[in-house]
Amino acid sequence: MSEVLEIAGRKFSSRLIIGTGKYETYEQNARAAEAAGAEMVTVAVRRVNLTDKDQPMLVDYLDPEKFVYLPNTAGCFTGEDAIRTLRLAREAGGWDLVKLEVLSDQKTLYPDMEETLRAAKLLIKDGFDVMVYCSDDPVYAKKLEDVGCCAIMPLGSLIGSGLGILNPVNIRLIVEQSSVPVIVDAGVGTASDAAVAMELGCDGVLMNTAIAEAKDPIRMATAMKHAVIAGREAYRAGRMGKKRYADPSSPLAGLI
Repeated sequence: MSEVLEIAGRKFSSRLIIGTGKYETYEQNARAAEAAGAEMVTVAVRRVNLTDKDQPMLVDYLDPEKFVYLPNTAGCFTGEDAIRTLRLAREAGGWDLVKLEVLSDQKTLYPDMEETLRAAKLLIKDGFDVMVYCSDDPVYAKKLEDVGCCAIMPLGSLIGSGLGILNPVNIRLIVEQSSVPVIVDAGVGTASDAAVAMELGCDGVLMNTAIAEAKDPIRMATAMKHAVIAGREAYRAGRMGKKRYADPSSPLAGLI
């Protein structure tokens, strides 16, 4: 696709962002990233080895010069934990483009929107470019944009669930009101889910489990790449209107 995705002044030709968790090895993760055509990978700072040179390191397989690293706050349940985690990430790797997520409970991993909004304000004041994981609530999505978040990332469904896009109406409302990129984050299970997200007008899709837990992660990564491209092209093309009755492809006038 000729058009680019721009986030906080950074330009990407790929609209598919993948994670770096749940893969069998870092090598498999790297192969999936290549197959997906991804240019950005999200990294759970509290779970992925970025500094211990005595252990396998992600940077040895996914070159930070080739991929934009997006540190995230997976596993954080308070704003303070999230802020501390991202400050450590900036010290470790100089990263200021980050993904904020503040979770409410272990069972659903649903975002705590009050804490998320509070943490976003503090991080932006501290000089971070914040991409933010949020609920599919248009009201909170607008508040997050208004405080300065550079990308809004509503869930399609619960993290790791593979349930797909459960509330397309709300996702579409968020797309229509937003002047920053909207990226579906969480819930994608297969290629059709990614295509649906893009057909709704989203600017991108972030996924991890859908690829990492597929029976063939590399093949699934390739499928997701094509799904995101197809969904974006379909959105840009403008779909036909839905009709209650049949409409013949060939005109009925002049039939023999």
